[in-house]
Amino acid sequence: MTTAEYAVGTVAACAFAAVLYQVVTGDSVLSGLTDLVDSALATLS
Repeated sequence: MTTAEYAVGTVAACAFAAVLYQVVTGDSVLSGLTDLVDSALATLS
C-alpha cells in the first residue's frame, strides 16, 4: 500500500512541477522579471 501511495505522490508532484514551469516560463512572468532586473541595473548605474 505504501508503494502505491508513493507513486501517486510522485505523479502529483510531477504534475505540480509541470504547471509551475508553465507559469514561470509564461510571457507575462518573463517580461515582469526582465523589467525588474532592468530597473535594478538602472538604479545601480
